[in-house]
Amino acid sequence: MKRFIDHELLQWKENPARKPLLIRGARQVGKTYSVRQLAKSFPSFLEVNFESDRSIHTFFEKDLNPDEICMNLSAYYNVTVQDSQTLLFLDEIQACPKAISSLRFFYEKRPGLHVIAAGSLLEFALQELPSFGVGRIDNLFMYPLSFDEFLQGMGEESLYRFKTSHGTDIPLPVALHEKLLDYLRKFLVLGGLPEVVHSFAESRDYLRAQQILDRLINGYED
Repeated sequence: MKRFIDHELLQWKENPARKPLLIRGARQVGKTYSVRQLAKSFPSFLEVNFESDRSIHTFFEKDLNPDEICMNLSAYYNVTVQDSQTLLFLDEIQACPKAISSLRFFYEKRPGLHVIAAGSLLEFALQELPSFGVGRIDNLFMYPLSFDEFLQGMGEESLYRFKTSHGTDIPLPVALHEKLLDYLRKFLVLGGLPEVVHSFAESRDYLRAQQILDRLINGYED
């Protein structure tokens, strides 16, 4: 499923003055998926999940030296970490606040390495930190699908392009306007969480989509 944030991630990758990137947003909006899509453009990819790999936390309990951290992660995952060649992805970073603190040192001491971190509920984790890498870390906020992304997710690429090329000066034909209104109603019912939209795009089953949405809402409330 295409996301507009994918273009921003590619721009970040190509920027020689980039900083470690912290992607923030609620759970299930597609943060991990988009980073994995970006990873396809790198020769190597090392993904760390601080919730599933709790033992990894010990690598961030000492001096937060990026070279030592990379050496330990490389040995643990059997993935070579090289500047400009490897994308290091630190997922669910809110589970390890010291890893958040390490991001500033990647910028200062290992600027050639592409580093992305992602997490949800980061505001709670940041409260535990005595300081944060102001000016040394870039933040990118990710949200559920917009209506335009929803149209593309439903396979309506032509309709999306037609919509973006029209406006008040060049009105849409009535039939296309009605079709867009129908999709808008679907969007208002389904929302923009990728799993829900993907399910509906494949099955056109409102009940199945609603069941997924209910499960996700219960998870948010918990």
